[in-house]
Amino acid sequence: MLADRIKQLRLQCGYSQAELARRLNVTRSSVNAWELGISTPTTQYIVEMAALFHVSSDYLLGIEASRRLDISALTEEEIRLVYDLLRYFDSHRGNPA
Repeated sequence: MLADRIKQLRLQCGYSQAELARRLNVTRSSVNAWELGISTPTTQYIVEMAALFHVSSDYLLGIEASRRLDISALTEEEIRLVYDLLRYFDSHRGNPA
């Protein structure tokens, strides 16, 4: 589960394995081993990836099924825009463009 989540989130963010490795200050082969399930990242790297991908460590570890977005670092205006965007998606869900 962890291996799949790391790869899924890395791809969603548009990072190559080398880019993720650079951001975490690890080798590309470490990232590759994590994604293949050959090895497991330390707690430190799980926490760093959760912050980098804006998800909880529980989501990354597969403990929590739903994804959450940490908006604590956003300004009030940015938070309002996030909520406006969510309302937009909710109102258009199931309605073909």
